[in-house]
Amino acid sequence: MRYAIPVNGGVTSPHFGHCEYFALIDTDENEKKIIRKELIPSPGHQPGLLPEWLAEQGVAFVIAAGMGSRAQSLFEQHRIGVIVGAVESDPEKAVLSYLNDQLATEGNICDH
Repeated sequence: MRYAIPVNGGVTSPHFGHCEYFALIDTDENEKKIIRKELIPSPGHQPGLLPEWLAEQGVAFVIAAGMGSRAQSLFEQHRIGVIVGAVESDPEKAVLSYLNDQLATEGNICDH
């Protein structure tokens, strides 16, 4: 399973659409471990671009602190699950916490 986490300055970005990079993290769901991590530059922030682009990258889930409702709907249309409100600043720890049903969330910080 492949997860995408927005990253700025090496930590999880507070706003999904305005990140520098995406951490693409491949996992073994049965073993609950990370098997590969790749940091790739974001293609930029344009309405509707990221859901399609991340779908092309094979992403199944996005973990973010905040994301607008329209973006969430677009991800759903591309069959990508969305987890918002994540408070973990380390992308790998966020994925591992999610795999172990321990990811702390505090609600979507995005208000649009």
